[in-house]
Amino acid sequence: MTVDSPQPAVQRLPGRPRADQTTPGARARVLTTADRLFYDEGIRVVGVDRLIAESSVTKATFYKHFGAKDTLVLQFLAGRHDRDVAALAEIVAASSDGRDAVVRFVDAAVARMQEPGFRGSAYGNAAAEFSDPTHPARVAIAEHREWLTDALVDLFKNAGHPMPGDAADDFQLALDGAQIGAYAGDAIAASAALRRTTERLLSA
Repeated sequence: MTVDSPQPAVQRLPGRPRADQTTPGARARVLTTADRLFYDEGIRVVGVDRLIAESSVTKATFYKHFGAKDTLVLQFLAGRHDRDVAALAEIVAASSDGRDAVVRFVDAAVARMQEPGFRGSAYGNAAAEFSDPTHPARVAIAEHREWLTDALVDLFKNAGHPMPGDAADDFQLALDGAQIGAYAGDAIAASAALRRTTERLLSA
């Protein structure tokens, strides 16, 4: 009887990184996973072990890139903020005037609120999970809201509103309420209410 020779074990080339340790692949996978899980399920309930498992990285790789979960939370918020900044810049660039920019901004907000996986504002949800106003996550959320307020002031100023600061505050409060209403109640009703508020502000 002939005995087959054993196949040689597959080995990595010396010095070649494991697939889960490539950069930016591993880091990007963790960020993508965190963005999905933190938004869909909440920050506190999602543990590091689950983030590691669903990102297909090792624990060593996770801690190499982020050090701690709090760092990942801040990067999750920063990523959301950067996307919002880029989205608003695209809206302004595509608009014919200030009023059109406000309307396009509302259109984009309404489209998000009516998506099947909408869970409200990522920033509002995160703020509800961190009661300490001095926590770095709360500081990041406050900075995002300050940016949004300033951006809204510019939008309403360009739309010719006589009191753009007040209009920005009114609109932001309406947007906050609409996002909660769309998630917890009727997205169509919340969207219609936001549009009515916007029309009133633009007619001032």
